[in-house]
Amino acid sequence: MPVVYENKNIKIETEESEIPWLKIFTQQAYKEMSEVPAEIKFEIYDLLDLIEKEMLSYYKPKKINIASFGNYMPHVHWHIMARFEKDSFYPEPMWGIKQRESMLDLPDLKIFHENLITKLKT
Repeated sequence: MPVVYENKNIKIETEESEIPWLKIFTQQAYKEMSEVPAEIKFEIYDLLDLIEKEMLSYYKPKKINIASFGNYMPHVHWHIMARFEKDSFYPEPMWGIKQRESMLDLPDLKIFHENLITKLKT
């Protein structure tokens, strides 16, 4: 997965998908969120908030989905997905039953990443 941003605590990756989908990982492998040091938890929560706001502003989705599972990969990470009524799975989760074939016409992901990185560095 392409890395969009990273620092000593976290890294943000893109999930290959028809929708804008980012994942935040801790750099150190923690199995559960309760194991993550408070400083890193706060950083993750701030990033979730920032990414959600940027996705809402840039893509104008119907909904933002945020999830943390880690059943297959027991390493704390969060998924942030911009969802659209015409995406292939909506209203199901992206891991759910496909509802239709879809060809979304969305703004450029590269520009979104550039905008996000600018905000992360300020």
